[in-house]
Amino acid sequence: MYSDIVVPTDGSDSSAAAVDHGISIAEPHGARVHFLHVVDVGTEMAATGNIAPELTETFEQEATKILDRAASKAEDADITYERDILEGVPHEVIAEYSTDYDIDLIVMGASGRSGIKDHLLGSSTDRVIRSVDTPILIARP
Repeated sequence: MYSDIVVPTDGSDSSAAAVDHGISIAEPHGARVHFLHVVDVGTEMAATGNIAPELTETFEQEATKILDRAASKAEDADITYERDILEGVPHEVIAEYSTDYDIDLIVMGASGRSGIKDHLLGSSTDRVIRSVDTPILIARP
């Protein structure tokens, strides 16, 4: 039923739960899991006023660590996976990625690192739900 599953991950507890769910769904289907980290450059620029090369490197190092953790879990489960770090507006990048890679399922955390705990869903998750036709599983920690 599933051959390609994308799991956007930002290192939050919810996205770690999404990684676990994505892997558990991929196992019986022999599906490939695409771990995706989107560096939201627009938000980072608004917060800092500009993006210094050192700051971009820091974002990429953090993204690599997050993807390393996801990849390690996939390797432990003997799951085929890919990993990508992309820049842009998260929900737009996730939607485009899902189309470009013919994704069968998106597994996302209910909320990410936005720090807004009062919302039922994180803003990126909510926007992805509204912008794709691909089935989405929402994971909670």
